[in-house]
Amino acid sequence: MSTVRRASPLMSQAEARELGLDREDLVRLYRDMLATRLVEERGNLLFKAGKLPGSYYTGRGNEAASVGVAAAMGADDIASPLHRNLGVHLVRGVPPAAIFCQFMGRDGGATRGRDSNLRSNDFGPGKGLLAGVSHLPAMIPVITGMALAFQLRGEDRVAIGWCGDGAAARGDMHESMNLAGVRRLPIVYIIDNNQYAYSTPNRLSFACEHLADRGPAYGFEGIVVDGTDVVTVFREAQRAIEKAREGGGPTIIELITLRMEGHAVHDDAGYVPRELLAEFGSKDPLERFRSWLAEIEDCSDDELAALEDEVRAWIEAGVLEAESSPPPDPAGVREGVYAQPLG
Repeated sequence: MSTVRRASPLMSQAEARELGLDREDLVRLYRDMLATRLVEERGNLLFKAGKLPGSYYTGRGNEAASVGVAAAMGADDIASPLHRNLGVHLVRGVPPAAIFCQFMGRDGGATRGRDSNLRSNDFGPGKGLLAGVSHLPAMIPVITGMALAFQLRGEDRVAIGWCGDGAAARGDMHESMNLAGVRRLPIVYIIDNNQYAYSTPNRLSFACEHLADRGPAYGFEGIVVDGTDVVTVFREAQRAIEKAREGGGPTIIELITLRMEGHAVHDDAGYVPRELLAEFGSKDPLERFRSWLAEIEDCSDDELAALEDEVRAWIEAGVLEAESSPPPDPAGVREGVYAQPLG
């Protein structure tokens, strides 16, 4: 039997105000989710046109999970998002142009053409993003170490670490949570439960009812949240982050979502039952929140359509800027690769 708390769903306008979310804040949440969806769709087209090297990964269906958590972070908090958490980058101030440069392997990207995708998150100071890597969840020990550093230094900061349902089975995730529980570290673990670790269903990956059940096993709270509900995701992330900041220790938040597309563009996700896709398709994060804004905040179709036009123009400008960024100069291949010795 599960020992975790299951978060209550979408709230009223009054409850949103209690969280500090006014109408402008709520529309911004929608804008960030919309931008996440549209950047990924535009990137998919660029990949099919042969303009993006390597492979291409999308997080369609995970927009609320990424944006809701990132919006709850403090300015000095640190996050380690992964390849399906594009919304975190946008919320933290990374512009589409920088993202497209990175995807295209251009000099204007975070790795200056040395890698593509979002495996490197060093998009400049003040963003609070740690570089992700392909071996998931290899960044969980790193972000846990950041939380330990915050605690030892007495800093008023919180670390937020992401992984997926499949990656949560790895030993480094468990070792990190054990340390975090023992030391009561200021960290929040986010598990995007996409139902499938590539093509392996949850029933073949873990035997507990919820992945969040592992929190109490390590001495801290576990919460199960509908990951398609951005306001509830924000509320629970905000509570967990502030609890960690106040010395209350870690929390594990399991966001129930579905990866609505394959692991990458080469994967047609034929192993996912059609009825499961239909179930989560009926609660698409953007459509769900759009309807909520119309009902609760009286956002008109014209207002939201104008916002969509604005976001599309912003993204197209980013594509053009990225296409004008030069390819990396081979002569500088070693620049930024090796640390400079101290002294």
